[in-house]
Amino acid sequence: MTDFDGTFLTRGAPGYEEARLGAVWNLRKPDRHPDAILLAAGDRDVQEGVRWAAARGANISVRSGGHSWIGNGVRDGGLLIDLSALDEVVIDAPRRRATVRPAVRGSHFNALLAAEGLVFPSGHCPSVGVGGFLLGGGYGWNSRALGPACFSVEAVDAVLADGTLVHATDETHPELMWAVRGSGPGFFAVVTRFHLRVYPAYDQILRSAYVFPHELRDEVLAWTYEAVPGISDSLEMSAKVAHTPGVPRPTTMITAAAFCTPGEGPRMLEPLEKAPFLRHALRRTERVPSTLDDLYALSDGLTPQGRRYAVDGVWTDAPVQDVLDAGREVLDGLPNRDSFLLWMLWGGQATRENACWSTQARLYFSPNAVWHDPADDLRNETWAHEALRGMAPVARGTQFADANPADRPDHGLEPEQTARLERLRRRYDPQGLFHSYLSPDESTTALAAHRRHENSPLVSTESRNYRRTAP
Repeated sequence: MTDFDGTFLTRGAPGYEEARLGAVWNLRKPDRHPDAILLAAGDRDVQEGVRWAAARGANISVRSGGHSWIGNGVRDGGLLIDLSALDEVVIDAPRRRATVRPAVRGSHFNALLAAEGLVFPSGHCPSVGVGGFLLGGGYGWNSRALGPACFSVEAVDAVLADGTLVHATDETHPELMWAVRGSGPGFFAVVTRFHLRVYPAYDQILRSAYVFPHELRDEVLAWTYEAVPGISDSLEMSAKVAHTPGVPRPTTMITAAAFCTPGEGPRMLEPLEKAPFLRHALRRTERVPSTLDDLYALSDGLTPQGRRYAVDGVWTDAPVQDVLDAGREVLDGLPNRDSFLLWMLWGGQATRENACWSTQARLYFSPNAVWHDPADDLRNETWAHEALRGMAPVARGTQFADANPADRPDHGLEPEQTARLERLRRRYDPQGLFHSYLSPDESTTALAAHRRHENSPLVSTESRNYRRTAP
């Protein structure tokens, strides 16, 4: 047996089940069981774990922060390399650079950066680890201005399929770096450090929020969609269709955060403050000075730990009435008072030649089912995934942060990037050690069980602008 500095657990050993369940943040755990789990203590453990798996022809999966809604890292058989103990941060403030381990939480990273007058576009949920977030592209706070977080990755330390540890840059390993920036759970190595560019902290964050009655939902959503091209890139605006305490029918809430200098904020928020329906707001909060911690707390309140979640989403830039019509089943069908639909107006970003990240558009449309009782799994999963199939005619793909290819096949890469990624996979991982994206036959959800019981084959609902092509 290899001598590891961390903990190596085989299936059935004391601690194995705790580690398996703990590898997934969602209370709804996948019924998949690795043959072994390595709780890595450092780079050497990762190298030896990869070599252990290679010697046995065992597949490898990786867990960074564990915030994957569907438990991408927990697969049947093979070795799960758990990086949750790798959470160091080193900041070089004068150079505006930082080195982070994959399990570092975005909120913790930004707290350390704030002490140096710096900031990074980390994930909106405070408990999201940077590893999976960065590999998946990383749409974070103020990413409309700063770009997807993967664009700020300048280098990585990564363990390859042969067990070697490399320091990769655009000069030394351009193809590897291209894959790092956006391939998500399809990446074919283990990143143990990310070397990042960080940014000057914001002088001020001003936040406004408005809640509108149900009958104004479509008007409010349409207005926000059409407003995006005319607002500042440093104004992050979104809407949420959800239940509000004390209001019997679902409401629509607009939230806007201006990342600004003291004089810029009011000007950036002015278009929203002139919206024609504003006088009908049931509740309003305007121009409140806020911190990133405040924004994290609001986000954390939407998705508290200890709940069952089914989350999905699609990008679209179709005409807004087409979007509303296609999304009607999701918009009208909230399964309970805790679930909600996010209407994220992220605006779209130009792709880059040095990044495989490629699928995005003006709007990210994302159902978030939230519940407690396992008996309600099927109803909630059906709303989050099955109802979203109606969006296929207007969609341009999904993002890896929320993607569930096992229950609703779609993809976060355009065909050209997919083909290139698979060519690189064969070069860097010729044995096929590293697991790629989850497939439908790996799903253990109630929705998948229902389909199998009904003998209903899963029909691909890939977005109309994405057609997977053979590499």
